[in-house]
Amino acid sequence: MADKAKEIRDARLRRHVRIRRKVQGTPERPRLCVFRSNKYIYAQVIDDTKHAVLAASGKMEGLEKGKLAQSKQVGKKIAQLALAKGIKQVVFDRGGYIYHGRIKALAESAREAGLQF
Repeated sequence: MADKAKEIRDARLRRHVRIRRKVQGTPERPRLCVFRSNKYIYAQVIDDTKHAVLAASGKMEGLEKGKLAQSKQVGKKIAQLALAKGIKQVVFDRGGYIYHGRIKALAESAREAGLQF
């Protein structure tokens, strides 16, 4: 069973590398990077030219129950943090994950909160 899990993880990392060849964060349009674990979801706004994390959101106290609701809260929080720092536009890096479920919920809630991508 461990071999199957390793194959799945390696396939995601290959997809992530393929995406990262095309998606790059700049000072004008930083990269919104998403990491999804089995239990939580994390998001960072990254300026790749300076190699700096401008805003980060993830496991927070007082999160709602349910992974989908937590993803929506993290998306809303990352958008608030980015807008507070004057970042309105980002490029979305889904991290090799399929754009559905928790990744889609995070992206849509970030858009609703004011981020453009």
